[in-house]
Amino acid sequence: MQVVILCGGKGTRLKTNEDIPKPLALVNEKPLIWHIMKIYSKFGFNEFILPLGYKGDKIKEYFMHYDWMNHDFMKIGSENRIELLEEHEKWNITFVNTGLETMTGGRIKKIEKYIKEDTFMLTYGDGLADIDIDDLINFHMYKGNIATVTGVERKTQYGVLSVKDGIAESFNEKTSLDGLINGGFFVLDKKVFDYLSEDDECIWENEPLSRLANDGELAVYEHKGIWMAIDTYKDLIEANQKWNM
Repeated sequence: MQVVILCGGKGTRLKTNEDIPKPLALVNEKPLIWHIMKIYSKFGFNEFILPLGYKGDKIKEYFMHYDWMNHDFMKIGSENRIELLEEHEKWNITFVNTGLETMTGGRIKKIEKYIKEDTFMLTYGDGLADIDIDDLINFHMYKGNIATVTGVERKTQYGVLSVKDGIAESFNEKTSLDGLINGGFFVLDKKVFDYLSEDDECIWENEPLSRLANDGELAVYEHKGIWMAIDTYKDLIEANQKWNM
């Protein structure tokens, strides 16, 4: 099953000392995107699609040099071929330029042609969790809805889900109420693309998720373990203190 990780946002509130995209912000000396991919590869999922936007070339560059920069290796002959000398990740990554200003829904729509199977996974490039991916997928299959979102409890500015019997009754973005919020880590059927427009201004968290909830097609997997969204520099500091994958 393929995993889509949204990597296009500018992360203007992160304000690190380096001019890098948010997914490359370091948590315990490794980029956020690395930690997220490790969450999935732990469960055997190694096929990734990265919709790129702001400084997407930096993300491409990181992975193009990843093997030799992060592993012991032997340089063979004058052709600059390398042989890794230790166990390494077997990640297959599709990089898709989805536009500098494109919103989340528009980015998802632009990768539709690269989805090979009827079901795929989606998450954000700034969220970490000790989530059981196998259990999440089993829940999605059991519910049989078009989309499953991971709900986490937190008082926040993020969207709040009203849930009954594991199905979202409503989705309200940016409310200050307590409740389950959108924690990312989605499982989606390809029918979800019918809820997305070709418009670059399409925001996944607004009309598409609201329509899915109104149609009874948004299941909610409740995650009660560790979850953190790295939205600000303070969040990044906290993640470095608490996250050890």
